[in-house]
Amino acid sequence: MFYFQLFFILSFAFWPTSAKADIYRSVDPDGVVHFSNTQPDGKFELYLREAPKTPSPLPLAASPLGEEWMSNYADRYARAHNLPPALVRAIIKAESNGQRRAVSRKGAKGVMQLMPFTSKRMNVSDPFDPIENIEGGIKYIKELLAIFDGNLVYTIAAYNAGPAAVKKYGGIPPYQETRQYVRRVMDLYRQYSALE
Repeated sequence: MFYFQLFFILSFAFWPTSAKADIYRSVDPDGVVHFSNTQPDGKFELYLREAPKTPSPLPLAASPLGEEWMSNYADRYARAHNLPPALVRAIIKAESNGQRRAVSRKGAKGVMQLMPFTSKRMNVSDPFDPIENIEGGIKYIKELLAIFDGNLVYTIAAYNAGPAAVKKYGGIPPYQETRQYVRRVMDLYRQYSALE
């Protein structure tokens, strides 16, 4: 009888469901993470937006993330933060080609290649966790856009070279790597935007 009840309970736990809803997250002063399907107060922030009704415009074969769920998550989280998903996909493609365990020579980690100090500022505890990394990267892009008054080219340059370098030179720094990076991201951004 016990095994039947256990099977019955587990079968419902894994039963596919079509119900979807936004999920909100909050971290209390003790570091405990709380989730809710409603936003009870201003302390909760959007964690996962309900999936769009239409399929992703970027097929899996062309996904810069290499995994459909990760690509879909990046798209949803970008939209939740009012960023074009094509921009996030372009940065991920240019930074790591969607490799979640990627590490640069300078120590940037994960799919969005966050430097350790950026991970810390964006509350990313595990830069190799693609969800945390994507969230941190998107929040960082939003921060850079605010710093540079919505100037997308300066934001992309700052993502590569740091905001201090962009401010110092009043635009794209004269670094060959950064100039190539900006061109690559903008080209990818245009390509992915055409597919949306």
